[in-house]
Amino acid sequence: QVQLQESGPGLVKPSQTLSLTCTVSGGSITTNYYAWSWIRQPPGKGLEWMGVIDYDGSTYYSPSLNSRTSISRDNAKNTVYLQMNSLKPEDTAVYYCAAAQTRLHISLVISYDYWGQGTQVTVSS
Repeated sequence: QVQLQESGPGLVKPSQTLSLTCTVSGGSITTNYYAWSWIRQPPGKGLEWMGVIDYDGSTYYSPSLNSRTSISRDNAKNTVYLQMNSLKPEDTAVYYCAAAQTRLHISLVISYDYWGQGTQVTVSS
């Protein structure tokens, strides 16, 4: 059973950079066809897919966040990272790491089989 655990700062100031970590256990992030995404949910709103890094290291991003978002990984640590710069108050959300067993429809949140518990990020001065 794949398990994911997000971690990072709970409070970030506007214009700063957010760095989140997703530690994976129970499976390798290089397992064929798996896709590892970051998904967020602002207060009172629905889930928003942010971007993905595939089992082969390929990355894809939501067009609305592409210019501010970067997803990377450390295979040795079995960990996926999210960096987001130029943060705004509207980036306040619960941020989730999620895994899908196939790269099909990776921008659809219903495609994801495994989810972390999420980590709250608040952007405020």
